[in-house]
Amino acid sequence: MSKSTEVVAPPPGWRMVARKEIADHLHSARLLVVAGLLTISGVAAVYAAGGRIRDVAQAATDQPSLFLNLFTLAIENTPFAFVNFVALIGPLLGIAFGFDAVSSERSQRTLPRLLAQPIHRDDVVNGKFVAGLAVIGMLLTALMVLVGAIGIVRLGIVPSPDQVARLIVYLVVSCVYIGVWLAFALMLSILLHRAATAALTAIGAWLVFSLLAGLLVQMIAGVFTTPGTIANAEMQQALGRLSPAFLYEEVTAALLTPELRTLGVILPEQAYRAVPSRLPLGESLLLVWPQITALVALCAVMFAIAYVAFLRQEVRV
Repeated sequence: MSKSTEVVAPPPGWRMVARKEIADHLHSARLLVVAGLLTISGVAAVYAAGGRIRDVAQAATDQPSLFLNLFTLAIENTPFAFVNFVALIGPLLGIAFGFDAVSSERSQRTLPRLLAQPIHRDDVVNGKFVAGLAVIGMLLTALMVLVGAIGIVRLGIVPSPDQVARLIVYLVVSCVYIGVWLAFALMLSILLHRAATAALTAIGAWLVFSLLAGLLVQMIAGVFTTPGTIANAEMQQALGRLSPAFLYEEVTAALLTPELRTLGVILPEQAYRAVPSRLPLGESLLLVWPQITALVALCAVMFAIAYVAFLRQEVRV
C-alpha cells in the first residue's frame, strides 16, 4: 500500500519578510531607545494627571469618565497629557521604523539578495510595512496597559466596559494614524534612495503638519476672513482638517470625551443651553467616522504609492 504524503505549502512570502523584520526590530537598539522614551513619558503623564484626577473626583460625586482622564488630563497650563504625547511623538515612531526600510537594504547591497529569494517582489514592501505596524501596535498596547495598571494601583480607578471599549478603539485609530506616517516614510525610503534624505524629508513634513499647522491655518484664515468671527473659526477648522494630526485630534477628543456631542463651531449661547450627557460609543464613532475614514484612506494612498514605486524600480546588483 502506498502512503499518501501531504505537501505542506510554505507560508506567504510577505509573512516570511515580516517575521524577519520583526526579529530585526526587536533586537535593535532603536527599539530599546523608543521603548524607554515611551515608558518614561507614559509614566510621567500618569503621575501628572494623578493630582488633577483627585481634584476632579473630590469636586464631583459622579464622574463616569474618571478612568479616561488618566489619558486626557495634563498639568495645568501645559499640553503634557498621554493623548497629546502620542499625537506628537507617534509620527516620529512611524518615521523611525520606515525611513530606512528599503534604503538601508539598498545601501548595504542586501536588496538583490533579498529579491533573489523565492518570494514575490511585492512581498518585500508588504512584509516591511506589516512588520513596522505590528511593532508599533505592540509598543502602544504595552504602554496603554502600563498606564492603565498604574492608574488602577495608584488611584484605585477601575474602568467600565464602555471605557475599555473606547480605549481599544482609540488604540486601533492611533495605530492607523501612526501607520500613515509609517507608509509615508516607507514611500520616501523607496523614492529617495538615501536614508538620511528620507529621514529629513519626513521630519520636515512632521514639523509642518504637527507643529506648524495651527499657525499656518490661522495665518491663511486671517487673510480671507476677519479674526474672531464664526466664518474665521469655520475656515480654520476646514483648513485644519487637511492635516492628519488635526483629524486624529478630533477622533481622540470624541472617543475619550464621551460628553463631546459635536465637533463644529459652538456659539456661547448654545454651550450655555446644552444639557450635559454622555454619548454611547456607537454615536461617538458616528461623530468622527469621516475623520477615521480619511485617515485610513490616507494610509492606503501612501502605501499604494510606495507599493507601485517599489515594483517599478530597477534593482542593480
